[in-house]
Amino acid sequence: MKCRFCQHKLQHEFIDLGHTPPSNSFLTKDQLNAPEVFYPLKLYVCDNCFLVQVDEYKKSAEIFNQNYAYFSSFSTSWLEHAKKYVDMITAKLKLTSKAHVIEIASNDGYLLQYFKEKQIPCLGIEPSANTAKAAGEKGIETLEAFFGVDLAQRLSQQGQTADLIIGNNVLAHVPDINDFVAGLKIILKPQGCITMEFPHLMRLIEETQFDTIYHEHYSYYSLWTVDKIFSFHGLTIFDVEQLPTHGGSLRIYAKHNDDTSKPVEVRVNFLKSLEIQKGFTNLDHYFSFAEKVQTTKRAILKFLIEAKEKNKKIVGYGAPAKGNTLLNYCGIKTEFIDFTVDRNPLKQGHYLPGSHIFIDHPDKINETRPDYLLILPWNLQDEIIEQMNFIRNWGGKFVLPIPSPKVI
Repeated sequence: MKCRFCQHKLQHEFIDLGHTPPSNSFLTKDQLNAPEVFYPLKLYVCDNCFLVQVDEYKKSAEIFNQNYAYFSSFSTSWLEHAKKYVDMITAKLKLTSKAHVIEIASNDGYLLQYFKEKQIPCLGIEPSANTAKAAGEKGIETLEAFFGVDLAQRLSQQGQTADLIIGNNVLAHVPDINDFVAGLKIILKPQGCITMEFPHLMRLIEETQFDTIYHEHYSYYSLWTVDKIFSFHGLTIFDVEQLPTHGGSLRIYAKHNDDTSKPVEVRVNFLKSLEIQKGFTNLDHYFSFAEKVQTTKRAILKFLIEAKEKNKKIVGYGAPAKGNTLLNYCGIKTEFIDFTVDRNPLKQGHYLPGSHIFIDHPDKINETRPDYLLILPWNLQDEIIEQMNFIRNWGGKFVLPIPSPKVI
């Protein structure tokens, strides 16, 4: 196996989470008795560019199919994040009705709808048929396709270049990072701007966020490595922000190398220096992660065992991809978690892959009155606790599993 960026041979293991089913392969009742496919979930770190990555065990076309289960608009806090971004970037770049915005992995139009409200022309690129259809129903022009050099060249030939290119939580999902970034350069106008948001590897390691690892995420990035990749393709990262989303993310701002209209902000070099100081260009730093994950696994299981020995009822909240990694790696099934709930109707009535925990409607919480509500999408804890705070009426408590079990 070679590094998907620099093609160096990968020989250093970062973490082995065993074999798990694809994180969004939810099951029907009839499928529970059928064989289930499990893939290795083993990550490597490149000793040249320090890109952390998993092999492409499951192809993108299989994951992002016509029935992709993740709809961004089901999270109110994520919608708020998107609206705040649109207001900020419109003012920062002075975007008008003469500008053109392209979002890659635009999902159900959760973000572009706010540009549409401002009458700023926009185009979504989304490979999943059902989410692209949902965006179209909001009046947002959406191409149902994977992005790369081929599509970028076609768009450029059609005059569809961008003043702003957006990619939120898409970099991790890209199997061919060179094709993707090369495509960005092709459709970016000479003084255009790219913004990309992605989970920060520094936060993943420091806070033992191993559940952020699943087959849909092919790569995990530090700023140091992303800067190396963009620079290789003639793009300069000129600014960066650290965000609280997804347990700690980066938002990078990039431009063409020869664009002199945007000076490189000091916080770019500051954060790269901080990463170097913390060991992100040293292999030994990466090798320490596995032991931290094992410690967290033991702590989660200890909490669940002790709670069940006291006859406590434990229910999950959410059916996110990260939750499936956590449950399968820790071996948590229905002997610990009675069921889980999710606001997404596409998930309700199905079973989680591997663990076979049933996904119900959130109303089920009030009916069953559990002692503990385990928040699987812990990155949305504030939103969920506010929605479900009524469990305190009967003495119910919330449990956050990462970086170690915490009852609140």
